[in-house]
Amino acid sequence: MSVTTRIAALGAGIGKGVLAGMAGTAAMTVSSTLEAKLRGRPFSTAPAKAAARALGIETFDDGIAYARFSNLVHWGYGTGWGVVRGVLRTLGVRPQLAGAAHFATLWGSSLYTLPKYEVAPPVLEWAKEDVAIDVFHHLVYVTAAGLAFEALERGPKAAGV
Repeated sequence: MSVTTRIAALGAGIGKGVLAGMAGTAAMTVSSTLEAKLRGRPFSTAPAKAAARALGIETFDDGIAYARFSNLVHWGYGTGWGVVRGVLRTLGVRPQLAGAAHFATLWGSSLYTLPKYEVAPPVLEWAKEDVAIDVFHHLVYVTAAGLAFEALERGPKAAGV
């Protein structure tokens, strides 16, 4: 395989990964929204707080600006993590192993980043229920992203288009 062909394959894999990341983010949004409503808890702003600290943003003009920023971070972060799935699969990693690696890197990044920016305590200080819920939402993301990526890999004919 030529270098040009490999670069084209990687670009296609990254593009499919972006779309898969959007699908995963949508699925995680649904699962976390339902869970928050069922448990009567506020929606998480931890990713937005971490991003604001990482970018050096100290204040927002108003609640609407913060809500927009939070939404942008949520969708940008989730969409971007789909690239990992695309790269793994383009490198030839089997779907099941790609799913496990995708989950480990995604959740591991979250477990590192949130305490680093002091928006959540280390995972060892979380209640067991909170760990289980967080794992569940990340599994929803990785599963949806994986299903979307594999559907894109099969192409429109396999999807009935």
